[in-house]
Amino acid sequence: MRTHKLLAAIAIPVALTLSAAHAQQASTFPDRPIRLIIGSAPGSGPDILSRVLAESLYKVWGQRIVVDSRPGVAGIISAELALRANPDGYTWMMLTSQLFVATSVYPDLKFNLDKDFVSIALIGTVPFVQMVNPQVPAKSIPELIALAKKSPGQLRYGSAGAGASEHLSGVMFARMTGTEMLHVPYKGIAQAIADTLSNEVQLTYAVLPAARPHIDAGRLRPLGVTTPKRAPLFPDVPSISEAVPGYAMFGWYSLVAPNGTPNGILAKVSAEVVKAVREPEFAERHKGLGVEVLGGGRPELDKFRSAERKRITELVKAAGVQIK
Repeated sequence: MRTHKLLAAIAIPVALTLSAAHAQQASTFPDRPIRLIIGSAPGSGPDILSRVLAESLYKVWGQRIVVDSRPGVAGIISAELALRANPDGYTWMMLTSQLFVATSVYPDLKFNLDKDFVSIALIGTVPFVQMVNPQVPAKSIPELIALAKKSPGQLRYGSAGAGASEHLSGVMFARMTGTEMLHVPYKGIAQAIADTLSNEVQLTYAVLPAARPHIDAGRLRPLGVTTPKRAPLFPDVPSISEAVPGYAMFGWYSLVAPNGTPNGILAKVSAEVVKAVREPEFAERHKGLGVEVLGGGRPELDKFRSAERKRITELVKAAGVQIK
């Protein structure tokens, strides 16, 4: 009994000391640059959005947010790197639909995305665009389906990596249309787009921010968007679901941190990020990229992640995607 009382007497002051220390950390945070790790290549949607967000937060804190691009294995490399960081609030990770999908199909991961990373903020969603090289003799979804059926396995599509959202988009399209296409994985969507431009692969799927410059310049031909409804920026481009009922996929962006990051810092970061993305200027800048800004805090992202885990798990199971 005396031992329990002694332990309690020690534990309470220690807990109070730690609480006070965390409060002090939050009050002075940030006092040095912050590292934001993204699992996508420079020029990709996450990279574009991260740099705009970094600019907005610099105006508030006077501290740089250094965007650290670590593409590869559909974002898994970025998660492994972020998890090794000290959970002090100075390392964040851009959690996207790409990485989320990858963790549903890759076996033997060194991390548990749902347990090892805590939510900061939900930023927004964005459609993927199915694009073909102009040399491809298909100007609509039905024409692409007919071409693929005429030459099974001859059409090649690129993605940001095996198990990435673009890969799953292609798998879903093939299965739902009864076609066969060859998947070519890359270390980032920028490389997949580059090879689509050169016709090394005939088509790819990319989030609208990465796709739009090539579409506007006429270098790639958009056939459809992956969301159930048409994208406001491309009202003349149909939703794939108009030709393939039930087809639906979308990208999303959020911020997380390694588990163990002090709650006070998480709350402070979340509040500032949500405030920044809800600014009319931020939304206007991303309106041109097709991003629907949501600006949700930690509870909203927790709920969103839970719903997406259920949805993506069911999609992967139905599509039969497996990475060995």
